[in-house]
Amino acid sequence: METIENIKRPTKIEQKAAIKSYAALSKVLLQIKEVETEIEIEETHDKISIPSRALILLGDILKAMSEGKPISIVPIATEVTTQKAAEIVGCSRPHLVKLLEEGKLEFVKVGKHRRILFEDVIKYKQNMKETQKKHIVDMMNHDEELGLYDS
Repeated sequence: METIENIKRPTKIEQKAAIKSYAALSKVLLQIKEVETEIEIEETHDKISIPSRALILLGDILKAMSEGKPISIVPIATEVTTQKAAEIVGCSRPHLVKLLEEGKLEFVKVGKHRRILFEDVIKYKQNMKETQKKHIVDMMNHDEELGLYDS
């Protein structure tokens, strides 16, 4: 599994392959009704039984790759260090530790080290972005009321 530092954007060749694959897979996904399905690898003629949800996830991956977006898959229950959480949120490690101590993010201690659930870090980051967006809209509305905003 790739770490956050090693994630790369898909190449143009990968992007083109993902566009074709996503189009074909999305049509097939509409027809699948079972919890488990079987796929065949054309090169080896091996048939593999996989959960349908895995195919749906593959569709999401192909869609993102077709758009040129980098991809990372992280199990939800993964715990991250304070340094890694700070990198994800986009702040310093001391600031993140302050957030933990203020109770804005839950964490567990493993010995002397703090660990934060990856899912909690992502939720915090999304909430932070939504709050920032709301503040920007509020500032724009206030500027409009004062006649400072050119339309």
